[in-house]
Amino acid sequence: MHRFKATIVTVALAIGALVAMGGPSFARVVCNDAGDCWHTDRSYHYGSGIHVHLYPDTWYFHHDWDHDSDHHWRGHREGRGYWRNGVWVTF
Repeated sequence: MHRFKATIVTVALAIGALVAMGGPSFARVVCNDAGDCWHTDRSYHYGSGIHVHLYPDTWYFHHDWDHDSDHHWRGHREGRGYWRNGVWVTF
């Protein structure tokens, strides 16, 4: 019986570790219609008047920022908000 409990605990710890490491990531790149792009680690509802495009976080690394005149990297900002005309707007 002791061995059975030890096995259950070991399996539970292993599953917990896998879930912690392999859980879904909400990190993404958000770009507005003006081409301002930023990184966010939360999923926000931007509302119908704010037009944004969501990309997976890996899009940043595969994007050619040096030769893209339509997108401008604004970086990560804390809190809820979005970029508009080069200015961070909180909501």
